[in-house]
Amino acid sequence: MKRAATFQGNRNKQIRSSIYFLIRLPVIIGVLLGASCGKKSADANAKQQQVAPVTAATVIEREAPVEIHAVGNVEAYLTVSVKSRVSGYILGVHFDIGQDVKKGNLLYTIDPNLYKVALKQAKANLAKDVVQLENARKQAERDVTLLQKGLASQEESDQTRTNAEALVNQVAADRATVENAKLQLSYCHIASPITGRAGDILINEGNLINANGEVLVVINQVQPIYVSFSVPAQYLAEIIKRKAEDTLTVEATIPQSDAAPQVGELAFLDNTIDTSTGTIHLKGAFENKDRLLWPGQFVDVKLKLSTRPHAVIVPSRAVMTGQKGQYVFVIKKDLTVEMRDVTTDFEIEGDTVIQKGLRAGEQVVTDGQLRLVGGSKVSIKNPSQEAAGRKG
Repeated sequence: MKRAATFQGNRNKQIRSSIYFLIRLPVIIGVLLGASCGKKSADANAKQQQVAPVTAATVIEREAPVEIHAVGNVEAYLTVSVKSRVSGYILGVHFDIGQDVKKGNLLYTIDPNLYKVALKQAKANLAKDVVQLENARKQAERDVTLLQKGLASQEESDQTRTNAEALVNQVAADRATVENAKLQLSYCHIASPITGRAGDILINEGNLINANGEVLVVINQVQPIYVSFSVPAQYLAEIIKRKAEDTLTVEATIPQSDAAPQVGELAFLDNTIDTSTGTIHLKGAFENKDRLLWPGQFVDVKLKLSTRPHAVIVPSRAVMTGQKGQYVFVIKKDLTVEMRDVTTDFEIEGDTVIQKGLRAGEQVVTDGQLRLVGGSKVSIKNPSQEAAGRKG
């Protein structure tokens, strides 16, 4: 009984302790939250009072080009896969791998003997039928005279005249056969159809080829040359408008190259939008005098649409992105900062055009934003304050 009473007493103490803890729990939580909030507030105040070194730039207003940037692929202006139009053995290859060729230059020679024989046979048949035609005409004239004298029947006269007319058609067919034989013989000498650069020799001397069979060589025209690229369909209306007003300039820059951008003009606008990507396909034409652009090459493309005369510009590194959108830290006269929301338009060579939120002459922080909150004190590490948009 004594042990049971002791157990009951201990249990009552535990219950009273639990009740006391539950009563005190809200107080404890309140104290902890108050301490936490106080710490955060103190940290924020300390951050505001601490002088943070930053770099700054002055917001400027200037003319800014409206441009579209894309990745393009260089394409040959013309591409021809050369094939033979006759069958036979290749007697000679008259160009080297990768050689520049002009239109009309001899590329291949096919064994012409078979086609020379066919031409001789066609000419012989023509000569035979020409003689027969002359004889038939004379016979028809004689029969007409005999018919008039009553020495020949009408049937005989009609027959000789019909024979002569048939031979006229036969001679015409023979002449066509001769021309075709000449044409087939001319196909034994394969010339370049365009001016361009030859690729690899795909069929070498000594091989037997079929008419319209294997590709012998591929020739690409690289002067001029195309750069193919795609842009979002949202720019289509602006592109059509600007293209109707004037020639649109396209610049192609070779990545990781010191070469100056190649300048061309917009030459092609596709007649449909790619619904799978929401883009429109375009091509720029370039003279490519220095042959810096090469088929298959990837380049950075810039299509200039227009210019904006009074654009407000800041360095792109001044623009930050938060939960509510984009913002900048504006430096006030007392060297404290204001966190200000901005609306951006487009980027141009490391700078950003601001639609709303800034005006020319204001100072913005370009480096050191992570140490700042609204009201923070700053010291400017670059007192001269680099100007935004110096590239333009």
